[in-house]
Amino acid sequence: MASAGFKQEMPPEGGYSPFNVKRVPARTLLSGYKIFAGYGLISAFSMYMYAQGYSRMKRLELEQYDGDIALEPLLRAEKDRLYLKQLKKNFEEEKRVMKNVPGWKVGTYYGEPLYKTMSPNYHVDPPMEEYYAHTDPKKSDYAWFYWYNHF
Repeated sequence: MASAGFKQEMPPEGGYSPFNVKRVPARTLLSGYKIFAGYGLISAFSMYMYAQGYSRMKRLELEQYDGDIALEPLLRAEKDRLYLKQLKKNFEEEKRVMKNVPGWKVGTYYGEPLYKTMSPNYHVDPPMEEYYAHTDPKKSDYAWFYWYNHF
């Protein structure tokens, strides 16, 4: 009974229309010559801008070097002043600490100079530990780790 109402679907008379299977090429916007010319123009403009930026950078570096050269004597004098100030502080501290020791002369070891082959007027920089002996530990740690990490 169920088979009485069934009707098979068939293609239309004359068949279906043919499928479009042809290749559809993309529309050409620019030719190879135009692309190459554009590349050349962009490259030339980029090189020009790079040269402009490079010369500007060199001028800024020159200005920075001039500033460094102008400030160097001032900074070196300040560094030397702080160095001598710390040496004087160490000298005064040694004098205060060793005042009760008989025969102690500041800058010597029980009256004997530390460097026997050098004249008394010759200055020898003290070792870092001795130089920073009477300072804030943060300063000595900073100085020690700066030299340790940067050189």
